[in-house]
Amino acid sequence: MLSPTERIWIDGVHCSEADLDSILTRVLAVESAAEIKATYFELMVASAILAFGEASVDIALVEVGMGGRWDSTNVLSPILTILTSVALDHTGHLGETIEAIAREKLCTARDDRPLVLGPGLDPDWVRALCESKPEIIASPRPSAEIFWDYSIVNGYRIGMAGDHQVENLATAMATVECLRQMGWRLNHEATWRGFSGAAWPGRLWRAPALPHVIFDGAHNASGAEALAIHIKRFGIRAHLFFGAMGDKDLEGMARVLATTNPLSVTLVNVEGPRYSEPEALQDAWQMAGYVDLPILTLGELATKLRGNVADTVIVTGSLYFLGHLMRKLNIPVV
Repeated sequence: MLSPTERIWIDGVHCSEADLDSILTRVLAVESAAEIKATYFELMVASAILAFGEASVDIALVEVGMGGRWDSTNVLSPILTILTSVALDHTGHLGETIEAIAREKLCTARDDRPLVLGPGLDPDWVRALCESKPEIIASPRPSAEIFWDYSIVNGYRIGMAGDHQVENLATAMATVECLRQMGWRLNHEATWRGFSGAAWPGRLWRAPALPHVIFDGAHNASGAEALAIHIKRFGIRAHLFFGAMGDKDLEGMARVLATTNPLSVTLVNVEGPRYSEPEALQDAWQMAGYVDLPILTLGELATKLRGNVADTVIVTGSLYFLGHLMRKLNIPVV
């Protein structure tokens, strides 16, 4: 959210600016010699693969950017693939239906290799959409006590909040067990210490030094739905601040978030080529029943959040937006 160095982590530490500059210089030299024009994401994937190779990592967790079939990460030959969930997003590139999007994502699966599914996915439905023949592994959902800003799973406190994070944890648990079955020696207690210590800045995350402010980078209708479910579960009424990218389903996000009956809604105008124009934000929220909403700049929002806020505040709409706001507030990622 704050820096490109966050995209590459090795042994719990993100890449330094100096190391990324050195790696990118070599990647760009190859791009020039090959006379191709790589995208930003492709350059970062190539840099990550180079960094992992030079560090001789034992295992790399590589997140697909968009889709799967044509994604640059699909040049890899994974020992297993994980599909947490499928939702309508990037429909202009991946397809207009859940099934079409799933087919694109499932192109990362490989014949006779494990495909770990999130608890919400039906293995039979996935199997019918696969072009390959992976070994499908379902993730059983653990029993959990869910609180506003944490959960208790198997007696361990998990700092990442929300029912959707319990589902993500279930997927991680199934993946770890799958790796054990493949011969990886992964200590049970060490694994749960890792789960307990995991943090995800910007996902139902209490902002440091701002005790009443929650950041959640829900960037599509599915993410907004997860946030809304969590808010309504605890009967929270919050002041909502919303800023988003222009290529997202703004109307769908506004409609879902409006069901939380917020105390107030304020729109945030973030400057940049991909960010939504204020008029588009206003139009989306007007369709949800909110008219003439106030609009703040990023600097004005930062000043407001530093004030003495007594009610709960939720800032949402985009991880990029939160990254810019964190920079304004001098909040580090780690």
